[in-house]
Amino acid sequence: QIQLVESGGGLVQAGASLRLSCAASGRTFSTYAVGWFRQVPGKERVFVAAITWSGSRTYDTDSVKGRFTISRDNAKNTVYLQMNSLKPEDTGVYYCAAGPPFGLGSSAPKDYGYWGQGTQVTVSS
Repeated sequence: QIQLVESGGGLVQAGASLRLSCAASGRTFSTYAVGWFRQVPGKERVFVAAITWSGSRTYDTDSVKGRFTISRDNAKNTVYLQMNSLKPEDTGVYYCAAGPPFGLGSSAPKDYGYWGQGTQVTVSS
């Protein structure tokens, strides 16, 4: 069983930076791929970025390329999302998700079995 807790969200102005953290409990977390998703009210969760279980490869959506970086520290059971040059359209609740074991990462929410409670990011113009 894995439990995920996101932190680091907040209210910032456009152009600012935030670093989100996804802290996990569970000894097997280091064997899971992890993804970050964003959701706004009334819409489905959309893929932001993912990282393989080993951290050897990362993926992100076109809208965040060059601005967001996903990384992980398996010794700390934590995955990070560094968000730079934030834009108002980055606003939403950010969720981290884990799964499956030894996964390579996926942009589909259905491929993840564990989810955190989310952290709000609001970017003002």
